[in-house]
Amino acid sequence: QVQLVESGGGLVQAGGSLRLSCAASGGSFSRYVMGWFRQAPGKEREFVALIGWGGSSTYYADSVKGRFTISRDNAKNMVFLQMNSLKPEDTAVYYCAADLSSFAIQTGPSEYDYWGQGTQVTVSS
Repeated sequence: QVQLVESGGGLVQAGGSLRLSCAASGGSFSRYVMGWFRQAPGKEREFVALIGWGGSSTYYADSVKGRFTISRDNAKNMVFLQMNSLKPEDTAVYYCAADLSSFAIQTGPSEYDYWGQGTQVTVSS
């Protein structure tokens, strides 16, 4: 029912910035909690950030607080992740995800119902 497509990944040097986008189709986007996750080679998929229905509620992993900002544009069915002060340890495939039935903060991948294909972010030293 819901399709998510990420874009905006690429290669950037340490200290630089990237802005990831996620376009959603199907369903009622404004009713979904949207999240960003990432997965590096040999590691588990981990939570990065989430944003609530109206965009006023956000939550971030400790590793990205103060550097990353999640936002959404419900009129365009899109969610964004602005990544500043990037570090080599931020290198990973970044995934957009949608949670259709949250009643509380959900940071576990298993709580999300739909996933995009991912976009590669590589931060060089």
